[in-house]
Amino acid sequence: MSDAALAASALDDRAGAHNRLLFWACFVALVATAFAFVIRGFIIGELQTQFLLTETQKGEIMGAGFWPFGISIVLFSLIVDRIGYGKSMIFAFAFHVASVVMFFLTKGYWSLWAGSVLAGLAAGTVEAIVNPIVATMYPKSKTKMLTILHGGWAGGMVLGGALTLLMGDAPWQAKAGLLLLPTALYGAMMLRCKFPINERVAAGVPYKDMLKECGIFGALIVSFMIVWQLGTLCQQWFGWSDVARGDVVVFSLLFAVLCMGVYTQSFGRGMYSFLLLIMILLAITELGTDGWMKELRDPGMKDLGIDGGWILVYTASIMLVMRFCIGPFVKVLKPLGVLLMGSLFAAVGLYTLAAVSVPIWILITATIYGMGQAFFWPVTIGLVAERFPRGGALTLNAIAGVGMLGVGIIGFPLMGQLQDSRAVAKLNETPALAVKYVDPTPKASVFGSYTARNETAVNQLNGAKDLYDIRQQTLAELGDEAALADALAVNKDYIAKARWTYDMVLRPEGDKTKLSDQEVLTALTAAGILVDEAGFEASIKAEHAAIHEVEIDSTRFAMQWIAVLPLIMAACYIALIVYFRAKGGYRAVDLAADGHVVGEHAVGVEEALADEAQGPSE
Repeated sequence: MSDAALAASALDDRAGAHNRLLFWACFVALVATAFAFVIRGFIIGELQTQFLLTETQKGEIMGAGFWPFGISIVLFSLIVDRIGYGKSMIFAFAFHVASVVMFFLTKGYWSLWAGSVLAGLAAGTVEAIVNPIVATMYPKSKTKMLTILHGGWAGGMVLGGALTLLMGDAPWQAKAGLLLLPTALYGAMMLRCKFPINERVAAGVPYKDMLKECGIFGALIVSFMIVWQLGTLCQQWFGWSDVARGDVVVFSLLFAVLCMGVYTQSFGRGMYSFLLLIMILLAITELGTDGWMKELRDPGMKDLGIDGGWILVYTASIMLVMRFCIGPFVKVLKPLGVLLMGSLFAAVGLYTLAAVSVPIWILITATIYGMGQAFFWPVTIGLVAERFPRGGALTLNAIAGVGMLGVGIIGFPLMGQLQDSRAVAKLNETPALAVKYVDPTPKASVFGSYTARNETAVNQLNGAKDLYDIRQQTLAELGDEAALADALAVNKDYIAKARWTYDMVLRPEGDKTKLSDQEVLTALTAAGILVDEAGFEASIKAEHAAIHEVEIDSTRFAMQWIAVLPLIMAACYIALIVYFRAKGGYRAVDLAADGHVVGEHAVGVEEALADEAQGPSE
């Protein structure tokens, strides 16, 4: 072999090694975003009890991790080619670290909300970078490699969820700190990476042409959702009226027409706008349900002695495996066929998962749901990358942004309010329970005012039940009621639950007085919260059973209601399949075949990930 050939071979080896590093750095960055998502979902119940959050407030905190994603991914998509991927990644890293710090320092609802906002900004920035990078490196198999890339999200949910659950009763602050592990790793890996030139830029497609792909219709959808969310915040912070919120449509239309229409003189691609709308339903079905999975399944799963979070870890494991096996699916079914089958599986799995309680059926229905949702997000992004490559980072990331905005603005608050409304409706069937456990003060959300449970009363009931259970377990171990009081006074679990109950139920707002263990127990006894067997039978047992049934019913109702969304998606995908068949079949758009020359940055890493050697994914 000549010296020139050896030198070229060495360059190819170095390029391959670098591309492998860059791909896996992007992969780990998505692991970090998944850590933030799953850990926040797993500790939200602990945050609710400590800070007296309603179900809808929980939904708003979870949602605050998503709509900032939508805003940041859209904004960075407009400028990422100008400022560079490396500088953008610095922002993502800083936001991830800041979100953990904010959670550590939290004092209540608003600081929890702010921490979720920072995590959302980090996630949006990460995805604005990694999607165009991978689409650029693998132009012949975009759907396949983007799906493998998003295995990082599934892997992060598996690893982050399992670690959080295995930490058991550790403080929620320690669980939140787990996010620093993948964040530090991807930060270190990115320092060694050189980033490619975007496929659109290298192909010579002008910036204006990129905007034309989105056009007025796409800008209208994106701006409507962003302005709506900002209007919601202004309503909460500054007391905007509902009438002022109605001006969102006007503001969005003006932005779309003036800022996009006048400049590009393009309505955008009709199919792209259609996919944007479908993405809202898709994101609520996948991320909205995943975000609530632990809370939705916990009431029923605890009866089986299993934490509901393991259902999410299990379905994410299925997602991880299937995303690495995407090749045969997309080759046979094409992207739209994969999405259609996924929608049908998700609808069946989600509806039945909400209804079953026998362990084997929970496993079966969770498997169906996990298989259904496995390809939703990355195959949709791959579909956009293949059909609208002239849109560059904007079309590729705007669809992800709209999905996140949809689940943050609509999905999480909707699922929370569905549970609150259903629970209140069931409680109102028994007036005695309604008087005690329904909060008569209306609360506001994106869907208008709503009535929620009285969380203080529910916490008092649950605290009394937990304390009674510890009492009876201790009594059974001792076999001597005379020694019970002394044994409970040194029982760490009993004292911890007693202090929690006092803080959640009896401690006056703003009071920071430090009480002794005995003072706490005395206060709980005076309030009728510490009871013996007779007191439990008389005042707690029946009410706790009734409230528990209400919780199970309301969570099942929310899950089954959301199962309608993937059926709507399935109808949309069928319409698109029919359209492409009328046009001669589905084909990816090739910028090179369209008269553009793609630069050398597009060379793949076939020997590393068995990608380019297998040819186009479609």
